[in-house]
Amino acid sequence: MTCAAYRHRPAAPAHLGAPAEVPATGGNAVPSHAHHPSTTPPHAESPSSPGPRPGEPAAPAAAPAEAGASPDPLQREKSHLAASRAALRAMREDAEALNIADVTANWVNAEVLQGEIDARIKALADLSHTPLFFGRLDYLHAPGIDLAEGASRGAAQSASGKGGGGRREGENFYIGRRHVHDADGDPMVIDWRAPVSQPFYRASKKDPMDLSLRRRFGYTAGELTAYEDEHLTDPAEAERTSRLLQSEIERPRVGPMRDIVATIQPEQDEIVRAGIGGSVCVQGAPGTGKTAVGLHRVAYLLYAHRERLARSGTLVIGPNRSFLHYIEQVLPALGELEVKQATVDDLVGHVDVRGTDEAAAATVKGDARMAEVLRRAVRSHITMPQEPCVVVRGSRRWRVPAYEIEELVQELADRDIRYGAAREALPQRIAHAVLVRMEQAGEAPDDRVQDAVARNPAVKAAVKAVWPPVDPAKLVLRLLGDAEFLAGQAEGILTPEEQKTILWTKPARSVKSAKWSSADAVLIDEAMDLVARTSSLGHVVLDEAQDLSPMQYRAVGRRCTTGSATVLGDIAQGTTPWATDTWEEALTHLGKPGSAVEELTQGFRVPREVIAYASRLLPAIAPDLTEATSIRESAGDFEIRTVAPADLTTATLTACDEALTKEGSVGLIAAEARIPALRTALEAAGVSCLAPGEETSAEARLTLVPATLAKGLEYDYVVLDEPAAIVDGEPDERTGLRRLYVCLTRPVSGLTVVHAAALPEQLADR
Repeated sequence: MTCAAYRHRPAAPAHLGAPAEVPATGGNAVPSHAHHPSTTPPHAESPSSPGPRPGEPAAPAAAPAEAGASPDPLQREKSHLAASRAALRAMREDAEALNIADVTANWVNAEVLQGEIDARIKALADLSHTPLFFGRLDYLHAPGIDLAEGASRGAAQSASGKGGGGRREGENFYIGRRHVHDADGDPMVIDWRAPVSQPFYRASKKDPMDLSLRRRFGYTAGELTAYEDEHLTDPAEAERTSRLLQSEIERPRVGPMRDIVATIQPEQDEIVRAGIGGSVCVQGAPGTGKTAVGLHRVAYLLYAHRERLARSGTLVIGPNRSFLHYIEQVLPALGELEVKQATVDDLVGHVDVRGTDEAAAATVKGDARMAEVLRRAVRSHITMPQEPCVVVRGSRRWRVPAYEIEELVQELADRDIRYGAAREALPQRIAHAVLVRMEQAGEAPDDRVQDAVARNPAVKAAVKAVWPPVDPAKLVLRLLGDAEFLAGQAEGILTPEEQKTILWTKPARSVKSAKWSSADAVLIDEAMDLVARTSSLGHVVLDEAQDLSPMQYRAVGRRCTTGSATVLGDIAQGTTPWATDTWEEALTHLGKPGSAVEELTQGFRVPREVIAYASRLLPAIAPDLTEATSIRESAGDFEIRTVAPADLTTATLTACDEALTKEGSVGLIAAEARIPALRTALEAAGVSCLAPGEETSAEARLTLVPATLAKGLEYDYVVLDEPAAIVDGEPDERTGLRRLYVCLTRPVSGLTVVHAAALPEQLADR
């Protein structure tokens, strides 16, 4: 099968929301203000007398009007926020008050149920600095959607019978990170993943999806401070850029990665809500939110298929521990606490990895052809019998001739089932042959007799002789240390030069003493799967997938053979010598051929001028990819500083000092070879710095980042030290330019490039 052709995602219009203005006559909108989190926001102004817009039904702006209610719409929204938080506290208190003493049959059931309750209580925590809701939808008609969510999740009762599926006060729904209901079970906040919430992300003036109004809320430190409206069915209102949306996208990055649930774009939402039945590959340019899309997709699938995934499990796979630490708070903020995270090395960590491979050796070991070499090596242990199997039972002797055992062995070998499964089946096959002879002699053996014969010492000895057990680690140890054995298994698959490349110069004596590399561990994992099937999960998210070798793809694919996968990456950011050239090839190795490949090119993080500069490298590193664009209104701070070689380190530190005068995180990215000198210079200057993955704070905002660990990270301001050294630090120019492309695209607000050596020719003429 071949992979589906790319479906290019058209750029979402920047005018996803329109700043509300005081209408000349009537109207229920107020001026909105996009506020910086650290500043004191101006007060939103209120209209004198809210009223319906032409062509819209009169509907309450937020909650049912009550005696004494504030006429200020912003104040009414604040009141609804306070009431929602109170309802959430009540939901948590209800969960804490549950008594299961008399409802469980035994202590095992009690432990399981208590674990569920504890997880429920934890999920109901109210994060004071996290908005409980971020939007509101006013429908023209009742959606007709059952809002009920499973009772096990503490969701609201269905609103059926109250306005045809709508709220009691009309068709207004508050959209937030989780579901909140009041004492009567009526929803006060709707989970962003619910079907009724979907128009918040996809509705437009062209397709309002039966909405009269979409309202976005602005927050400062968890407090509601502003709002802005879009009247989607009002022809007099033009589409304009949402200032609150823009402010949220450009908000400074301090601390770990945060969710984007309030800013998901239509093309991202389509991927997030794709069904669980198929796998999806997302080719995403820097800053397009592909990682966030993958994480929110996990949250959505857990919402839509909770029971199924609870049984089979979910897993997020990242490139390194620093990256996983950076993203680990996203899913808990969305109420998902049980999703496991790992690196590929964690998945295949069957041995201690203490060695490294040269690029050439790692490339061969990671080649998909090694799977066949290993299959041959495992099957090479099978030998045809030379002697019959004689089973003694009482006074009778039952003889199974060698040729008949050979037929049984050949049949199992031809079926190509797992080596271990076939080995377990062979004793039963031999025992069945004995039972046939017993029946022919007039006996009437049953299944218990067959099981007893299968355990007979003679049968065990016959099986061990023809189908011996295989230790995967010992097998790979022999394969990499025994030239003759390797040549026999790799004949016609690997060339003699390739075989020589992967052979150890000094063979290890044992599995424990061997200096295994990461590529060796993947080979052991493949061998283990040839012996015994690897357990499959329900869904796997694989991020930064472009850097994996074919054998690593196979290792991940084994974890989702009966489930689905979300594959995230960027061909242009492939920084390993074995990085994939096409997603079609990668998906085939993953075991998901034909999966849809979606391309995201609309950037939200990287400033326009910066992404345009970095994109100059695309013709050299990924000529088939579409150049990314950015909806960022500001071009960003961007400067290239050329200095004398002797002044390089000083100039880099000066650029860091300047970046630290601004608000937000600062990343100093440099080639591995430059890291020690820069760390020493920072210490001498009294400037503290963090390591990648360590959480930034108001007191520690500078992170010293080796170029090899920059992928997937983001900083408000980036100081890039000596690009030529980053390129030269890789085994070949293409990989070096790809590494540089990654480093150039880490900033959110500004980039300063400091160099003494000549820039790569693609960037030399700015």
